[in-house]
Amino acid sequence: MDKSEELLRLQVYLARCGVGSRRKCEEYISEGRVTVNGKAVLTAGTKVSNEDEVYYNGHPVHPEKEHVYIALHKPSGFICSNQDRDGRPLAIDLLADASNRRLYNVGRLDYMTSGLLFFTNDGDFSKLMTHPSSHVEKEYVVTTKKEIPGELMEQFKKGISVDGEFFRLKQYIFKGARTVHIVLEEGKNKELRKVFLSRNITLKSIHRIRVGSIKLTGLASGHFRKLTAREVDQLKKQALENKKNNTGKPRK
Repeated sequence: MDKSEELLRLQVYLARCGVGSRRKCEEYISEGRVTVNGKAVLTAGTKVSNEDEVYYNGHPVHPEKEHVYIALHKPSGFICSNQDRDGRPLAIDLLADASNRRLYNVGRLDYMTSGLLFFTNDGDFSKLMTHPSSHVEKEYVVTTKKEIPGELMEQFKKGISVDGEFFRLKQYIFKGARTVHIVLEEGKNKELRKVFLSRNITLKSIHRIRVGSIKLTGLASGHFRKLTAREVDQLKKQALENKKNNTGKPRK
């Protein structure tokens, strides 16, 4: 089969067009925002090729020929979304001068969490960085309003359940009675907030300072920079290595 006629699942095709991550593209499809050859398609597994006319929100999309990778220092008070019905500031708007290509966030930081966040138009990179099997480390500085019990951190390291969800950190280091550095690998939705609030410990701030081998050092709040080809290769290599080393191991 000619490469131009290669059949791809619709969500994969959209991700390669820079529309969003594969998971996000599945949502767009189910919402009826995608058409193929003039007809609305609601099934994510539909196969398409470069010969098909694919539209997203009424606009034609085509696979990206050049990939962009950006590191942003997200301030607190910005949301990781392309739109917000409440009119809150969008992290993506801080990248107005970054590229003329459609970009989307790789994973997310919640509204009040600050720190390192990647943006890209490479769906395969996004999937690799966010999939639990890749075990990509994310390091956070957590500051609280009262002393953090060492016993809580030990429980968190062994594994802790909050309202039926299981959470486990990889590593922690106290930097004071109310400040701790925490390394997560999976990083579930609002994981740190849920764990601390389960013990009635109010958080002052959560700040992400590292993702994989990339540190936030030297990047001012609200500013961004492009990742180098070497940095992207390092991130991919480590994630693929982690996947290989953990293949077949049971997960909680």
